[in-house]
Amino acid sequence: MRAVVLTTYGGPDRLTVHEVPEPARPEPDGVLVRTAAAAVNPVDLQTRAGLHAGHSAVRPPMVLGWDVAGTVTAVGAEVTGFAVGDPVVAMSAQMATGRGTYAETVALPADIVAPAPASVAPSAAAGLPLAGLTAWQALDALALPAGASLLVTGAAGAVGGLAVQLARLRGLTVVAQVRSARDTDEVLALGADRVVHDVPASGTGVDGLLETAGLPGAIGAVRENGSAVSIVPTRLPVAERGIRVDVSHVEQDGARLAALGALVDRGELRLRTAEEFGFEEAPEAHRLLAAGGVRGKLLLLP
Repeated sequence: MRAVVLTTYGGPDRLTVHEVPEPARPEPDGVLVRTAAAAVNPVDLQTRAGLHAGHSAVRPPMVLGWDVAGTVTAVGAEVTGFAVGDPVVAMSAQMATGRGTYAETVALPADIVAPAPASVAPSAAAGLPLAGLTAWQALDALALPAGASLLVTGAAGAVGGLAVQLARLRGLTVVAQVRSARDTDEVLALGADRVVHDVPASGTGVDGLLETAGLPGAIGAVRENGSAVSIVPTRLPVAERGIRVDVSHVEQDGARLAALGALVDRGELRLRTAEEFGFEEAPEAHRLLAAGGVRGKLLLLP
């Protein structure tokens, strides 16, 4: 089968399409998924550049990719929740497990797989798993009650945009931070109550902060004894004024991913696709994401 392989750490040119062995069969508790699309995420760029080499169990040559949408082609003997032909999505923690998704077929444990939302194109569904689980789990870590106020930084991004929507579904009042005024209308359409461009936003006094953009100074917008959760472990806010600060690392979770897919199908969660690329165009997709300003997911199609 064809896969996008990282031959050595370095720039986007180190990504090349190779013929690699196709999984012959799933593990007893796993499934094989024929890939419709794999999303490109910032963690893929970081892994490609070698930024995680010091604490990753996987080394080149390797297949990158955390997100996948596709169709089940085989199920293990112990699997009861899926059947051949089922459209599915999954998030695979590639950096830890080596199960990359930039491949025509991916072998995955069944418990990290979920039914794909039926209301979107199969390729678009690949934009849900990593960003959706990251946003959901970070909001769980904040544990704000309904009626509380939340500042989401990077609200126009993949995680931030889903976090705005999920926060509103939890009954939170959302202040969305974006860098560019051109993103204001889009973020308001996602459900933000107010948009700011600079942080800390003077006088904001929010109950909580979800920091997705690497802006640790945003903690200045949080009230005393509030809470902050960051998904950017390299640029954590410094605790001050009794504010609790945590970091949220995304975890594989098929059940929660299924719940996210159900929100998409009910029209309560909107996915955004920016552009689709063939496997051979993976270097171009990496360059585009690294350049910044992408609104919506970049997808790789076999």
